[in-house]
Amino acid sequence: MNERTESNARKESAPLHCVVGSGPAGVACAHALLERGATVLLLDAGIGLEPARADLVAQMRTSPPSGWTSQQIGRLKEGTEVSPKGLPLKLVYGSDFPYRDGGLFAPASYAGLDLRPSLARGGLSNVWGAAMLPYRQADLAGWPIDVSLLAPHYEAVLKLTGLSARKDDLEALFPLYYDQPGPADLSRQSSLLLRRLECRREPLRGAGIHFGQARLAMRAPQPSGQAGCVYCGMCMYGCPYGYIYNSAGTLEELRKQPRFTYRPDAVVARVAELGAAVQVEGLHRVTGEPFALKASRVYLAAGVIPSTAILLRSLNRYDQPVWLKDSQYFLFPLALARSAGDVTRESLHTLSQLFVEILDATISPHTVHLQVYSYNDLIGQAVRQSLGPLAGVLEGLARSLERRLLIIQGYLHSDHSARICATLKKAGDGADRLELRAETRSETRAVIGRVIRKLLRHAWQFGGAPVSPMLQVAKAGRGFHTGGAFPMSISPAPNETDTLGRVPGWQRVHAVDATVLPAIPATTITLSVMANAHRIGWDSATLP
Repeated sequence: MNERTESNARKESAPLHCVVGSGPAGVACAHALLERGATVLLLDAGIGLEPARADLVAQMRTSPPSGWTSQQIGRLKEGTEVSPKGLPLKLVYGSDFPYRDGGLFAPASYAGLDLRPSLARGGLSNVWGAAMLPYRQADLAGWPIDVSLLAPHYEAVLKLTGLSARKDDLEALFPLYYDQPGPADLSRQSSLLLRRLECRREPLRGAGIHFGQARLAMRAPQPSGQAGCVYCGMCMYGCPYGYIYNSAGTLEELRKQPRFTYRPDAVVARVAELGAAVQVEGLHRVTGEPFALKASRVYLAAGVIPSTAILLRSLNRYDQPVWLKDSQYFLFPLALARSAGDVTRESLHTLSQLFVEILDATISPHTVHLQVYSYNDLIGQAVRQSLGPLAGVLEGLARSLERRLLIIQGYLHSDHSARICATLKKAGDGADRLELRAETRSETRAVIGRVIRKLLRHAWQFGGAPVSPMLQVAKAGRGFHTGGAFPMSISPAPNETDTLGRVPGWQRVHAVDATVLPAIPATTITLSVMANAHRIGWDSATLP
């Protein structure tokens, strides 16, 4: 059956639920729809890893790390260079394919921000850090739903992603929503810090500082013998074994179901409700040939930038700005008082090792989320570059610093973070352009400063102190914890949506990704985006 015949066959079989995008929100929504008995078509730009690099990864997957050649490892690390100011845009397997052709949804300009869309199969889950933590009710002020409505959907999506975690003190604040988490091994640096914190648990808790092992969507080895992380230290470049969750893997599972169809190379431009149906229009990514199809319902899960562009274009809202919210990302080293030994030869994973949550009303009414990273070779590069031309002479100092330095990635609630103005503009040739401009808040650095000072006051309990002169406050969007262009509301205004992600006047088009989040808490975004997308798919699947 050719593509046109297949499309005609789908039009004749009703109802058809159409999901746009294969990132975490898209596969979570599609999974819920299928569970409810719906027939699902998933449209996706679907850019993948270049065949030569895919072949390289496949070759490395068949061998233990000891069998990898320096040439193979070098290929996977290509293009990833770090400076004292941090890591540039993260690549995977040496490729930029997760960010390629991002202007196809709407050519965009970026002023003062580092946010980018993804047209890749699996979206930004190709390059994420796999950190998974639910939202607290206290951080959902302004949301029209509460955590109790998300809870069953947290459980559902964690069955898709899996979870490496430990039952610890964090569970009192952040339920696991997962029955049998398999914890990964901690590095020597992280174990040293965690033991120190556990010995001083009560005074830290009294100060509003809570901690525990990082929760990760990665597969850890299990006592049952199930394969998992081999601690090869390649997480920052892409796991050759595929043990870090990628929604492209869930997509492949969905494709085994008879009521599911996947259509790649489809770039959706606009949607229109036509009575009891929705018309979807777009272009073939490679040939540029236009396409149109009809569905009973449409679910926009293309990511905050593409979904915002599709909604603005479909509503004909040119020159009418909408505002995106962001969770401010910042980065600083934590210097331990004790050395953890020669960390450069340790077998370890290089995703986040520990989470630290600060609940202190003198800093913020919201949770401040910190992720602790132990040694990886990028830290070694940054240390040596910070020493400049003296790096060779001071090699002993560099090695000493490597053994003591941890990296802390911090996030603030969107109430303390920059916001991003998005405006769809008509170009002279009839095309359009999405203009994105960041607007910073004066309070952002003040809140971060209060976080640093609190950690300095508790340096003895931590057994280490933040190196505040090396603090880096990133541009808006750099943490990719961004959304809210069309936030959910009980009584939605024109640029808002109801609790099923529908703008006023629409009944069959649902935005399901971060575009509908009313606020962005500091704790990790992907788990809650997936849970909310699953909830919308589940609750809308049986509507007439």
